[in-house]
Amino acid sequence: MRTLPEEWYRQSGIQITWPHAGTDWRHMLKEVQTCFAEIAIAIAKRETLLIVAPDMNEVKKQISNKVNMDNVVFVECETNDTWARDHGCITVLEDGKPVVLDFRFNGWGQKFASDLDNQINSCIYDKHVLHAMYENHLGFTLEGGSIESDGKGTIMTTSTCLLAPNRNDEMSQAEIEKYLLESFGAKRILWVDYGFLAGDDTDGHIDTLARFCPNDTIVYIRCDNPKDYHYESLQNMEKQLKSFTTLDGKPYRLLSVPMTDEIKDDSMRLPATYANFLVINGAVLYPTYNQSENDKKAGQTLQEAFPGYEIVGIDCRALIKQHGSLHCVTMQYPEGVI
Repeated sequence: MRTLPEEWYRQSGIQITWPHAGTDWRHMLKEVQTCFAEIAIAIAKRETLLIVAPDMNEVKKQISNKVNMDNVVFVECETNDTWARDHGCITVLEDGKPVVLDFRFNGWGQKFASDLDNQINSCIYDKHVLHAMYENHLGFTLEGGSIESDGKGTIMTTSTCLLAPNRNDEMSQAEIEKYLLESFGAKRILWVDYGFLAGDDTDGHIDTLARFCPNDTIVYIRCDNPKDYHYESLQNMEKQLKSFTTLDGKPYRLLSVPMTDEIKDDSMRLPATYANFLVINGAVLYPTYNQSENDKKAGQTLQEAFPGYEIVGIDCRALIKQHGSLHCVTMQYPEGVI
């Protein structure tokens, strides 16, 4: 029996892919490396941190006096960028044993170079860092940020991303759904048809909009400002989420996090979202944006969604300048893998 475990399933570690001068971060490298260091501190305090980088000695110089290095594993690989959520392996459990699935990453529909990032998984696996069976899915384009699993057989995704012509345009929705159900051992897919963020490069990843949480809960972003560009679409998304039911036919418990106040860079609105949080062992790391009231409300909602977890805010204003956030730069591996 195959399952795609929920993110709060016990983890062996988290992967991040470190920003360097050869990435799009070159013009703000120190700023983003400071953000990555804060993420690394929070993760390595609680579990293993796998850092992928072209030069591990350079990364060690940046973090060795801040991070619990006893919990850090390095793999040297050439990389295009830093979005581990989307180029990283996705782990399923086959009769309780981990299998890492390596999907094709094409730069969110060939928007950006991805030739090096698409080889990171084989680089890591060839160095025997991942103690799991390897499964080649390089004939299918899929990013980890585009799917959510409740660990019970339900996958949630967005039609705007999974059905985008720049991913698997030769396949119909029915064919894509069949492939995902078989690959992940899932029972059904919930397709979210509404919701987007201005400035988003992913065609609407679900991890920017709505997330599964324990106890049949969905945390989602809510927009209450009719003057906001996102208002109508996010209101429609909320209505659709209210129509969803669990496999037992019960409505989901819905908890909302606020839409951030507008953040712009060179007159472009950035896709800041509190839905882009990361669950690790015993804690939830969530992005903050120097918006005290919104940051506080988001943290309170996540505490309600994850009782007993430590809720840790990390300033991610640097990350959204390249149109991503905290969950986007991480990928979790279940226990026994790293």
